[in-house]
Amino acid sequence: MKLQTPIYGLLAEFPGEHELLVASRAVRDAGYRKIDAYTPVPVNGLSEALGLQKSRVPLLVLCGGMIGGATGLLLQYWSMHIYYPLNIGGRPTDSWPAFIPAAFELTILFAAFAAVFGSFALNQLPQPYHPVFNVRSFEKVSTDGWFLAIEASDPRFDYGPTRRFLESLGPVEVSDVDH
Repeated sequence: MKLQTPIYGLLAEFPGEHELLVASRAVRDAGYRKIDAYTPVPVNGLSEALGLQKSRVPLLVLCGGMIGGATGLLLQYWSMHIYYPLNIGGRPTDSWPAFIPAAFELTILFAAFAAVFGSFALNQLPQPYHPVFNVRSFEKVSTDGWFLAIEASDPRFDYGPTRRFLESLGPVEVSDVDH
């Protein structure tokens, strides 16, 4: 039986890190895919238990660094060799070794910008509101709360059986998450 009132999903609070990890594996093994965990500290193995994909931030940083390095080299080459060449002491205007320090600095700058803005974009930040904020006990997540959410948009989600399944995993509390 599908629930008639629209809810975001169900949120289960667990007493600790180990219980959350075990519950996350059980929920994933039961076939749920739209799940998320909220913890006060990083938990080793939680990403794998939730079935999360690898981060794309390293690829963004690599691309940002390559674009920055190419920009530094090409900008200097264009300005020193094409746009405004100066013959100083018979030295070549396209001296690549002289271009390396500035190109290196732009590589680092562009890679850092790619890391920061890529992380914000991939994490959909800033996000001043999320439906789980409506659950009163969720306030503990920043200190000692260990939460697991199953979204109602999950194809396997059926309110009654899903709630009973979460309750069978030994949580402190299972709450409805309203939009």
